[in-house]
Amino acid sequence: MLLAVCVVLLLGFHLSEATKGIDVSQLVYPSDFKCLKEAGYDFVIVRAFLSLGEPDENAIHTIANAREAGFRYIDVYMFPCPKCLKSASEQVDVMVNALSGESYGQIWLDIEGSIYWHSSAEDNQKFFEDLLSAASRHKSTGVYASEYQWSSIMGSSYTGGSSHQLWYAHYDDDPSFSDFSPFGGWRRPSIKQYAGDRSQCGVGVDLNYY
Repeated sequence: MLLAVCVVLLLGFHLSEATKGIDVSQLVYPSDFKCLKEAGYDFVIVRAFLSLGEPDENAIHTIANAREAGFRYIDVYMFPCPKCLKSASEQVDVMVNALSGESYGQIWLDIEGSIYWHSSAEDNQKFFEDLLSAASRHKSTGVYASEYQWSSIMGSSYTGGSSHQLWYAHYDDDPSFSDFSPFGGWRRPSIKQYAGDRSQCGVGVDLNYY
């Protein structure tokens, strides 16, 4: 199965070809990306929307810089704002419009931080479903979550995102899926974030395995 199916599988890798990548939440320059490429990282996921309910203005430049440095596989992630005045659909549209003119592979919806979400799992599920529907109109869409965050926000029995790819977080410094336990209806993951808040080539990154 290809990433064009799975990012459509992050745009072209085979599942049998394990690879490592990074996600970033800051402006990264071409020289830094070249260093990261030489260090063996093959894909990048860039933050494109902030929990404040606005696009990350660095995203479009970071995507362009990653491509200039030779990265072919570049996705974006969205940290939504469920309590903001803008609807889920409006937030997605604002983000996509802010990235107009830059190509990227897939949108990942970042589901974490219960303080940003409603106290009602039902309200959170509705907002999430609206996000998923809106994002999927633009790009292939996946979900970023850990078992704990997903259960805390959406409820342990909710499976509304399970038809989409899962990027899960478990900071065990092990670039493999050997630790994965099914949750939220997902039986297998696509990406694992196995280390966070690391410094590589002078850049703050999280480390991922695909």
